[in-house]
Amino acid sequence: MSASYDNLNTQNQASYSNNRYDEAGFVTPAGRKKRTSNWIKFGIPLLILVIVAAVVGGVLGSRSKKSSSSSAAASGGSSPEQSAAAASSAVSAKLAIGRFATATNSEFMQPIYPSTTDSAVFGAPTFVKSTDSKTSWPADSFKPSSPDVLTVRPDRPRLIAPAYKWAALPTLIANDPYLQGWNATIFGNATQYKAAAPVVYFMDGDSGILDNAREIKMRIKAFAYVYRMTNDSSWVDRAWEEIQNAAGNGSVVFGPDEDRWNSAHFLDTAELSAAYGIAYDWLYDMWSPDQKSQMISTLLKYGLQPGVTQVTTSTGWWRTNITGNWNCVCNSGLTMASLAILGDDTSGVAEQLLQTTVDNARDNCAQAVSTDGSWAETANYWYFGTTGHAEMAASLLSATGSHYGLMDNNANFFKTGDFHMYIQGATSLFNYGDHGPNKFSTTANSMMFYADFYNQPQYALYQRDQYDAGEPWSMFWYDPTIAGAFWDGKPLDHFFDNFVDQWASMRSSWTDRNALYVAMKAGMNQYHQTHNDLDVGDFVLDALGTRWAGELGSADYRSPNYFTNADQNGDRWKYYRKMTEGQNTILVNQSNQNLLAAPTVKFDTSNTTQGPTTVLEVDQDSTAWFTTDMTSAYFDATSVKRGVRLLNGRKQVLVQDEVTAAGSVMWRMHTNATIATDGTSATLTLDGQTMKVQILNAPDGATFTQSAAKRFDTDPAPAAPDQDNPGVSVLIISLPAGTYNLQVLFNPQWPGDVSYVTPPSVALDQWTLRSHDS
Repeated sequence: MSASYDNLNTQNQASYSNNRYDEAGFVTPAGRKKRTSNWIKFGIPLLILVIVAAVVGGVLGSRSKKSSSSSAAASGGSSPEQSAAAASSAVSAKLAIGRFATATNSEFMQPIYPSTTDSAVFGAPTFVKSTDSKTSWPADSFKPSSPDVLTVRPDRPRLIAPAYKWAALPTLIANDPYLQGWNATIFGNATQYKAAAPVVYFMDGDSGILDNAREIKMRIKAFAYVYRMTNDSSWVDRAWEEIQNAAGNGSVVFGPDEDRWNSAHFLDTAELSAAYGIAYDWLYDMWSPDQKSQMISTLLKYGLQPGVTQVTTSTGWWRTNITGNWNCVCNSGLTMASLAILGDDTSGVAEQLLQTTVDNARDNCAQAVSTDGSWAETANYWYFGTTGHAEMAASLLSATGSHYGLMDNNANFFKTGDFHMYIQGATSLFNYGDHGPNKFSTTANSMMFYADFYNQPQYALYQRDQYDAGEPWSMFWYDPTIAGAFWDGKPLDHFFDNFVDQWASMRSSWTDRNALYVAMKAGMNQYHQTHNDLDVGDFVLDALGTRWAGELGSADYRSPNYFTNADQNGDRWKYYRKMTEGQNTILVNQSNQNLLAAPTVKFDTSNTTQGPTTVLEVDQDSTAWFTTDMTSAYFDATSVKRGVRLLNGRKQVLVQDEVTAAGSVMWRMHTNATIATDGTSATLTLDGQTMKVQILNAPDGATFTQSAAKRFDTDPAPAAPDQDNPGVSVLIISLPAGTYNLQVLFNPQWPGDVSYVTPPSVALDQWTLRSHDS
């Protein structure tokens, strides 16, 4: 959740903000029409929705039939022959139904699945290996003499998509509804980019020209893809225009000659290097010798030579950066560009870089995923880091036949697919901390690459229905032999307990966009690559198709000292969106949390899983809970504990706080809802829905109040004016110093005849799965 998001911080907006959904539900460029919203869901403005889909008869079903909590295939109850038959049947069902998602929600851009109890359609995730050229990729004939010696394939392209994949692609597209849709999306986007002027140079403060670099990369990928699918040389000409522009040879000056790609912010240089590498490699046979020479010269001057400085001097601070995206993105860009020109580069720079980037990425980038799969930087920065990692590994595999340890040096890396899936709620991400700059060429399609490599089909099944799936990488990373549904056998809850990133994800369904979703974090206030907030105890809440408790997201990256976060009194912690009062947590003495916080957590779940249909009615005793002792996050308190649990068959949520403080105590929750308070109860209305909130067993003086989302008058002023948060209100409980047990019950007003429960009062340390049964 982010504040009044239509006019908030344009650097948070993804490139898809200028697209709409066509009549097939795919992202395509056209008109810039969009509606107004109060939150940046997923860090981007809202799009117009066109709901269409032809679903075969028998798919749509009644919600009255209860689905099982797991499928036979998921439970291992079938023989290999039965499983193979079921998988084959699932492939046929996939082709018959087309894309599983029937539309995408205009406000949150989440897949909308048909309500069906037909378990034959949605089976357990699997790859149905086949030699049928209509439905599976052929084998790669390139076999390097030794995977430990860098030997590049003799044919072009080398990067991501070798020639044999291009040759097979048209047939696969004709036989797979997802590839068909993505192909149409790429053609549509390329048409829009082709009609636009070359990217205009813009230095965006501390973010440099990163938007420019990623937009150029996005365009080059699209132009090169469409050319290779059509043999229409006009796409090569348009790609050359973009290449010339980035070299400073266009009609408008693109940066200063001495450092045109802004090596001071090396992400910019790396992404432009990757763009050049893709253009050089994918269009290799179309470039004249003079064009190739120009591209190599430009790439060396502005990309790879500065890269040598980065990898051989202290300038390249990112070389030892494990917890952020920089190492992955920078090493990836240099590696892709070097692989592209290797053999044509007479300077030896490409070979020199490959001798250091690959090993460095293996030892740093590949370690960015923690033991539980979390990406420490933030949920949104996961996109940048994993895209860099996947592009580099995929390029090495396609060009040399080896990933050189990038994929298996960290035994936990495969878990990051679960991190991405569970951090996505029913409406949007649990988007704590900074959202990052525009995504442009950055997507979650690494999920498809990881699905294939790690044999985790649920990752690709999840990603293929997302709004950002339609771009060139998906065309080559997607395995068309995949079948089943990502949700079949998938637990509704997951807990991530690495000491840096302790957080919980709990929901009532994977496929109902009106589902209840609550996520809460503890974790440390450090080690998040300068993108964190002071937010131990923060939570978000979805229900009834909207977000009730949400995040404010990034402040302005260009604000003075925005990234000064190493000290308790650093300027970053004076901006409302980064300080504790801007979070959905407990505030003590109207002061920021301790930067050195080290909370502990406990949790449990009934382990409810969704079955092979999109309709799930959980049992009444299905529940999950998460508690944290976050005393270490406060200076003026002797004990602060917080817990969240699901109640009443996952229809209600309890947030409980136990606090003993020498300073004032304030419970805070940011919302876009209209708030009506009445003592110990509050009624929230939003998007035509209602949420009732109640303080149970209210301590003396505990009542709900509300305020605008802005800093206290007594706060030390930040180095620049705070951003406004229009449309955002704060639901508050204010109490003086003392000892309190605050129990706040959330009751979404579900349609139909729903009975609500009032849970017993149970101390957090006594919580169990059955502690709140009536």
